[in-house]
Amino acid sequence: MKTQIRSIALGAVAALALSATAFAGPGGAGHGHGDETAYGKPGDPKKPARVVQVSMTERDGKMLFIPDRVEVRRGEQVRFQLRNNGELDHELVVATLEENLKHAVEMQKNPDMEHDDPNAKRLAPKKTGEILWQFTKAGEFDFSCLIPGHREAGMTGKVIVK
Repeated sequence: MKTQIRSIALGAVAALALSATAFAGPGGAGHGHGDETAYGKPGDPKKPARVVQVSMTERDGKMLFIPDRVEVRRGEQVRFQLRNNGELDHELVVATLEENLKHAVEMQKNPDMEHDDPNAKRLAPKKTGEILWQFTKAGEFDFSCLIPGHREAGMTGKVIVK
């Protein structure tokens, strides 16, 4: 009986751990459930949003976001219109710098992981997509391409929320 109870308890602990990690990386915004994070929450498509066009590309041995710096007001909703102008897959993941660096380590282990979460979008070459995000807290936040080697090749940017 003790062994059975211990097995059930260990299973419950494992399930909790897995559910906690599901919210740690891209999609940490609750996979569309409207949960707020340190860097904001998924946008409301029924509300107005400022459009910010972001191009992803490779140039002169570097990988780039253009622009690589975006300034927004606290509470502002932004519709990032993404276009992959490059020859390789790229993604944009909005998070804290710490969260993106942590998730980059996970991407090293699983480089084919694809993101299509409220705060992250992966695009094939010449494709477009968007992220609708509301920045509810002031601070400096990160956006990066977490495909292994891309961030290291320069594919990172900042969102400054005032």
